[in-house]
Amino acid sequence: MLFWYAMIVFFGTYILIASEKVHKTVAALLGAMLMLIVVLEGPVHENVGQSGHAPITEVIEHALDSLQQRSQLRAEVTRKFEQSERYTRLDMFARYANFDVVFTLAGMMILVNILSGTGLFQFIAIKCAKFARGSPTRTMVLLVLATAILSAFLDNVTTILLVAPVTLLVATELDVPPLPFLMAETIASNIGGTATLIGDPPNLIIGSIANLNFLSFIINLLPFIAILLVLYCFVLWHHYRRRMIVTVDKRARIMDLDERQAITDPVNLRRGCIVMAFTIGGFLIHGMMHIQPCVVAMSGATAGMLCCRVNVDHALEKIEWSTLFFFTGLFIVVNGADHAGVMAYFGSLLKFTHHWNPLLVILLVMWISGIGAAITNNVSYTAAMVTIIAAFLHQAPLFQGNLEIQHLMWWGLALSVCLGGNGTLVGAAANLVTAGIAGKAGIHISFRDYLRYGAPVTLGTMIVASLYIIGRYFLLCH
Repeated sequence: MLFWYAMIVFFGTYILIASEKVHKTVAALLGAMLMLIVVLEGPVHENVGQSGHAPITEVIEHALDSLQQRSQLRAEVTRKFEQSERYTRLDMFARYANFDVVFTLAGMMILVNILSGTGLFQFIAIKCAKFARGSPTRTMVLLVLATAILSAFLDNVTTILLVAPVTLLVATELDVPPLPFLMAETIASNIGGTATLIGDPPNLIIGSIANLNFLSFIINLLPFIAILLVLYCFVLWHHYRRRMIVTVDKRARIMDLDERQAITDPVNLRRGCIVMAFTIGGFLIHGMMHIQPCVVAMSGATAGMLCCRVNVDHALEKIEWSTLFFFTGLFIVVNGADHAGVMAYFGSLLKFTHHWNPLLVILLVMWISGIGAAITNNVSYTAAMVTIIAAFLHQAPLFQGNLEIQHLMWWGLALSVCLGGNGTLVGAAANLVTAGIAGKAGIHISFRDYLRYGAPVTLGTMIVASLYIIGRYFLLCH
């Protein structure tokens, strides 16, 4: 009975989020409350192991079946008992919500808000336009690169909020349609955010579940994303170089802009950049220091508020609280479904692939996830899919004991959900933010309009990502 109740609440929450009839945060919190009241404190809580894995007795039975894995599984049993004991001392929300992700996002939001008050992002946008000497195509390519780089280390939604208004100004000065610029930047923010642990929320979720640190994302995804961005910029340049031509007078108007006037607080700019540099450095070594990403992010946020002359109340008010509560609710919904056995059930549906080549399984998951992320929103999809994949990897014989192939599955999932988010207007939060900014400027972006730009890019990037995973697989196997 609880299984079907959790199944209904789980899918009902996701349908409510996708329908946009109710604010996504309210929908997630509603689902979380229903899970907490009935499932997470019900009898199923006593019968299902933490994180939806098999009960302790099943782990012991599995240990008896395999003498070679006895010591490893004994340690797993001990860890589960210790974890269970520790969790009983936590309050409800701390027990079931992934606050590592929530506090990492909160810390980076505070840092970005401190830097945004200095005019840094407006300076970068104007500098790109002047460096391109007013050429609309070169300006687009430089803005795309700047957006992608910023999105790799900052919140991509915030990056769009800061860069898009300046882009509208540049497009107006050049007298060219702003829509191609906005769409190119939005897509670039999702591509660039794929490169690092903190660049896109789905990566934070995957990193937390799969125990992958910042440096792992840099090593495994950043080089590929850099190549993908170069290809994307080449396609943009080739497509628009003959379609957007401006007069010499209009180029001169761009060159007359003074980017230095965009800097409103040079003192905080210097201090904020130093703090951000140390924070990024902290992310690079957090795995070696055995420190969680949330500790690094909140340390940077604290240092930023301490060193920079900011109004702390104002800085905290500008945190995107609705996003953080959305994540909290979503994690509880997924955890409730996990405890009721819903995620294990979906993981078991992949049993037909147990004797497939692991590469085919990874590619299947990638393309399903790319489409699923585009349809449902990549954050919502990832929050559910990571638990299903974790259950599948625990059951699939070909993946057990092979950490490199398991990691390849996680890298494939990260690429597919982040790149798949470019597919539709609802695929990623940055897409909806762009539509909102454009709407205020009198530019309507419909679902079909976005699909015309996003779908071809998503298809192309997914094909290239699949080729990358295929290459990685054959390198691992040979």
